[in-house]
Amino acid sequence: MSGRISFLLNGEPRSIGDVAPTTTVLEYLRGAERACGTKEGCAEGDCGACTVVLGEPAGDSIRYRAINGCIALLPQIDGKLLLTVEGLADGAALHPVQDAMVAADASQCGFCTPGFVMALFAFQHGGEAAHADAVHEALAGNLCRCTGYRPIVAAAERIAGTADQKFAALEPTLGAALAALPRDDLALAHGADRFFAPTSLELLLALRAAYPEAHLLAGGTDLALLVTKEYRALERVIAVTRVPELQRVVSDDTTLTVGAAVTYTDALLAIERHWPSLGLMIRRLGSRQIRNVGTIGGNLANASPIGDMPPALIALGAAVTLRSLTGARELALEDFFIDYRRTALRPDEIVEAVRIPLPRAAELFRTDKVSKRWDQDISAVCGAYRITRAGDRVTDARIAFGGMAATPRRAPLCERALIGRPWAEATIEAAVAALDQDFLPIGDWRASADYRRRVAGNLLRRLWLETARPDIPLAVMAL
Repeated sequence: MSGRISFLLNGEPRSIGDVAPTTTVLEYLRGAERACGTKEGCAEGDCGACTVVLGEPAGDSIRYRAINGCIALLPQIDGKLLLTVEGLADGAALHPVQDAMVAADASQCGFCTPGFVMALFAFQHGGEAAHADAVHEALAGNLCRCTGYRPIVAAAERIAGTADQKFAALEPTLGAALAALPRDDLALAHGADRFFAPTSLELLLALRAAYPEAHLLAGGTDLALLVTKEYRALERVIAVTRVPELQRVVSDDTTLTVGAAVTYTDALLAIERHWPSLGLMIRRLGSRQIRNVGTIGGNLANASPIGDMPPALIALGAAVTLRSLTGARELALEDFFIDYRRTALRPDEIVEAVRIPLPRAAELFRTDKVSKRWDQDISAVCGAYRITRAGDRVTDARIAFGGMAATPRRAPLCERALIGRPWAEATIEAAVAALDQDFLPIGDWRASADYRRRVAGNLLRRLWLETARPDIPLAVMAL
């Protein structure tokens, strides 16, 4: 195992030994490197002022993705290329993205500008056209305190779909330097703190058995907040993201299997192909910076009652595969959540994958989220519905909600009010009444109990209107 973190910073090799494993990328850049273009705005991955870009080998080229440096722990960039705003210009010659920001008068006060520049660098390298939806999605993770988004959008439109000649010429050199970096298992020590990043499933399971109290790190979009908001030292951390078995997306005739370390970005196209409504949900639940590191497995294991993925996956009848050194077991996802932030995971187990049954004929699936902001906000209520009909009659129903109880869970009385009855307004009203008996939601600063109850019922009414009255426009916003 290696006790050093190795990566490229703007093309230059770095090898770091005795450093606290919970040092964030942002702390490292602004402290050790004095690369102060990367800013701290929120320290929770919300504002984008800390946006940097990670480069990884992808065949004969390099794949560039934006991430939030404020909630990325330094060991997470081991073996990768880290690009900051300082690495874009070539002497006095600005990078095309920087030129576009200048030409569009998009720099404004300048505090958030480096983060926007790096988000647009990744957008340019994604090869997307200057479509309004693509631009919106690329910029959704960056906030401008000057409220001057129009010129920033104009800068995005200028560089969309253009080639980056400078980095195209650098790719052979950068690719060779990336290939030369060590690919060993990581075992970092700093005082009493230990950080492990195994590259095999066998070693991951052995570490989990040896350190059952350790924090498992997938994307870290929630775990890192213990560091950045609560200033906690995490004595034992085991990263799961370098294990090949946990990074697979596999589909057969009946099931889509998503490994626990697969990021939202890498799972999105496969999920969207089968369940467009869930694809839209994923695009809303976090910015690209968040989706580039956040994982579905991590979201499930985190067991938040307001997590966005569990209601949808419960409604779809998904199951989780749990694994330890003694073997694997499969559990229906609805049985995985036991109580508030408690799951059925045993101390020596990990979540290996989630298995989602593919859609069947005559099956309707929708998922809806209500939050204070459209983009990248935590749900007040999240509902998901899988309805199967024969003619105008409901033959099966699976309905699940988040934000309505201590765990995400199904609405059995509501389901019974639907099954065997006509898909009609009277049936829906009976199901809404039953829904009131399924949940006793609590009130908090996101929403009152009464608001949650009313919203849950109205989401069910909306589902019926979408299918029975397509002439009524219901979408507030669509990507």
